[in-house]
Amino acid sequence: MDHKHYKRKIYLEDKPRMEAKREILEAFGLPLEKEVIPTSDALGRVTAEPIFAQNSTPHYHASAMDGVAVIAESTYSAHEQNPLRLKFGEQFCHVDTGNAIPAPFDAVIMIENVDFIDEDTIEIIEPATPWQHIRPIGEDIVQEEMMFPQGHILRPADLGVLLATQLTHISVAKKPVVTIIPTGNELVEVNSTLSAGKIIEFNGTVFANFVKEWGGEPKLHKIVKDEPEKIKAVLLEAAETSDIIVINAGSSAGRKDFTVHIIGEIGEVFTHGVAARPGKPVILGKIKGKIVVGVPGYPVSAYLALEWFLRPLICKYLQIPEPRRQTITVKLGRRIVSGMGAEDFVRMNIGYVNGQFVANPLTRNAGVTMSYVRADGLLIVPTNVIGYEQGDFAEVELLRPLEEIKQAIVFCGSHDLTIDLLSSQLKDKRTEMKIVSSHVGSMAGIMAIRKGEAHVAGIHLLDPSTKQYNISYVNKLLASQDVVLYPFLKRKQGWLLPKGNPLAIESVVDVAEKQANFVNRQKGAGTRILFDMLLEDANLSPEDITGYEREMFTHLAVAAEVNGDKNGVGLGIYPAAKAMRLDFVPVADEEYDLLMTKGFYESESGRQLIEIIQSAEFKEQVEKIGGYVVVENAKPKCLA
Repeated sequence: MDHKHYKRKIYLEDKPRMEAKREILEAFGLPLEKEVIPTSDALGRVTAEPIFAQNSTPHYHASAMDGVAVIAESTYSAHEQNPLRLKFGEQFCHVDTGNAIPAPFDAVIMIENVDFIDEDTIEIIEPATPWQHIRPIGEDIVQEEMMFPQGHILRPADLGVLLATQLTHISVAKKPVVTIIPTGNELVEVNSTLSAGKIIEFNGTVFANFVKEWGGEPKLHKIVKDEPEKIKAVLLEAAETSDIIVINAGSSAGRKDFTVHIIGEIGEVFTHGVAARPGKPVILGKIKGKIVVGVPGYPVSAYLALEWFLRPLICKYLQIPEPRRQTITVKLGRRIVSGMGAEDFVRMNIGYVNGQFVANPLTRNAGVTMSYVRADGLLIVPTNVIGYEQGDFAEVELLRPLEEIKQAIVFCGSHDLTIDLLSSQLKDKRTEMKIVSSHVGSMAGIMAIRKGEAHVAGIHLLDPSTKQYNISYVNKLLASQDVVLYPFLKRKQGWLLPKGNPLAIESVVDVAEKQANFVNRQKGAGTRILFDMLLEDANLSPEDITGYEREMFTHLAVAAEVNGDKNGVGLGIYPAAKAMRLDFVPVADEEYDLLMTKGFYESESGRQLIEIIQSAEFKEQVEKIGGYVVVENAKPKCLA
């Protein structure tokens, strides 16, 4: 296939996001189509026109109580000093809640206020007022009144009142059909055998469910290869069969990114690139009267772009307002750097610590889907702001309910696989609770406790001078604070090596002499401190180690890097080696402790956490991983 006439477009625009959005909304002029559906199936659908009541509710005068119906005027003389007796049939009749009130009766006396003399005679001591305890015709709904305007999203109770007036079918907005086209030679179906360079196509399913959530009807096309004629044919077909088109990948400036040229050839391009990160390489155009949204292949970029541009189109079609997320003010636990001239959308973890919301950024890599999945909120850095300093306050949009965030235990510090087990067991015991973890290293964990930005920190810092773990660091950095150091785990640290240990690594000297490709942990991590001590003991320096500056934030990330390199080596915990099927050569047994304030330790959440740690079930789960032992009968060290 000759691609020569599709020249690579190296540069993207920096069009303001809101300007790009305004342009496509103005260009989107499809008239609303209506359909009539059964009321019982209309949950979540949008009314296409005003809905008027067919009947009144109630449609007769109905008793609101169990009791007797009377003529109010005939009871005015009743008094406790002058009881009034009434005869059945002529002066009263029996009614239950919901019964019709027969003429000429116009009031109901509750059964509790009636004294039965015999089967045909009652006595009352208080008069009735006209229409007391009677639901008049139309008390709830009056025939022909407007129940709902157009553009109303129907809720469960709404369906009830519609049926109460005998509206069994209603007119709703037809869901706009959104065709989703995944493109790329590297994409394969989920059940395919994977090989290097092949990627599972999952974005399409995510897009389809966003469309459903926003009120549209998705049509997911099969994968289309990076061939211009095929892409063109699919776009033209989609323009005939759908209301909006989404095409995934091919929106950047790469050598196989033909999409913008094809849209320009068969339609019109409004925008190629917006001033926002992630999500910059967006294409917005029109083909045969249908808006097409081209989104990047990186998942987080794509998800944000759909929210910016596809959701407003669906809402405009359905004639409903765009939903807005709740916002809260948070204290930033880490510095956030941004660039002038573009909005930055930063995924954030949020915790509630010491009466304030504290937020830390997750990875900003647009390809890391879990950063979006794990995020509690979005910090939107405006185009004219270059970032925020640690400790600054900023506004974030919530991606989770506020109560869920407030109930979470904020864990900060060194990464360990058992924290996920701890969170799972905590949720079993208390469904409203979980652990939100941020893997920033032991030293940063201590500082988070010091600044009141975390509930718990996992630390394993070896003091080279005393050969003791954690105590000296806590005493030095938290001398004036009332904290608890809780002995949690004994775990094995060792060399993480490719299967068969091809370089025969046994020591740090071997790592240096054999020029192994070392994968390090970040500054402040306990594993980094241990490695630096091994270097010092062997009279080696960082310059002797190939890859010393290459940093990872978790043991699993180190193991994954080693797994792909026959000359790789890392220092980490045994479970990481086991998870990646690596060889493991033990180096040291270390103490992994939990640091927390005394206040949190003594709180209900703190007691619940310790109870789970000490449970036989948790200890059994931890020991199954291998390379771990939970400290038996641990006694907290209170440090001040």
